Amino acid sequence: MSSPTGPTSGLPVRMPRPRQPGRHRRPEPVAAPAGAPPLVLAVPGTPDTATRRLAEELLSIARSELPGLDARIGYLDAGGAADEPGYPALDAVLGHAAAQRTARAQQAAAEEAGEPAADAWAQAPDAVVIPLLAGPDSAVLRRIRQAVMNSGAACELTDALGPHPLLAEALHVRLSEAGLARADRARLFTVTTAADGIVLATIGGEEAAQAAGITGMLLSARLAVPVLAAALDEDGAVARAADQLRASGSRNLALAPCLIGPEADEALPAMAAKEAGCATAEALGAYPAIGKLALAKYTEVLGIAMPSAAGPGGMPVR
Repeated sequence: MSSPTGPTSGLPVRMPRPRQPGRHRRPEPVAAPAGAPPLVLAVPGTPDTATRRLAEELLSIARSELPGLDARIGYLDAGGAADEPGYPALDAVLGHAAAQRTARAQQAAAEEAGEPAADAWAQAPDAVVIPLLAGPDSAVLRRIRQAVMNSGAACELTDALGPHPLLAEALHVRLSEAGLARADRARLFTVTTAADGIVLATIGGEEAAQAAGITGMLLSARLAVPVLAAALDEDGAVARAADQLRASGSRNLALAPCLIGPEADEALPAMAAKEAGCATAEALGAYPAIGKLALAKYTEVLGIAMPSAAGPGGMPVR
């Protein structure tokens, strides 16, 4: 039983916890600004149910970080699937976004009796296009730029998501899930199948391999084993990297796909690993950092200030 002033049984009254000061204070929640252009995830590869599920999960992660975010999916290789619900072509998505922004501007002007309404985002692009690529692939990026031009929309196209420290963390996690690396160096538990050399496989030729080499250095620092990057779309590149690692003393090799998934045939890493004689981990997929990196690209373009929170593993997302 209680009175208006609190319990009568002598139990302590729970009071609101004061806001914690200093660097450990929980950041204020941030929401997407009203009228901000949409984030459009440009998904390469032939769309299917698995690809759509992956893209939707990544955008769900981005929305959880920035509530109210207008996030959409556009498929670069929609083809015949573009007419099916859930598989819109990238240029169609961008054209629709541009038409919506034009309609809103016209409606706002009409409501103001012909006077232009003040709009903080009037000069913003129609959409911010984020390629779903872990690293640069000039051929795919060229096609995405062409799709943007075909749409007639004024869009901002960002770079690929990597290289980035959070990709090295995601690769570490995928290797540990496959039993090819220790999940936590600090605990020092033994994984008998842990690799003593890693081939970091990417797609996009030599340019992509060089960019992946930066992520590879970060992964090497995490695992304390040598890491060499190689392009899956260069004949024999993975096997040559494996031979180089063996020549330097590595015996138990693993292939770590620096791929989100849709940008390459899912059988390609396994085929390359078999040729090189090493085990393989899974692609990065819908690892949470991928969605956060996509959002970071978006907020950077638009100048939206996000709380300075560390990502998984203590690394800042931006």
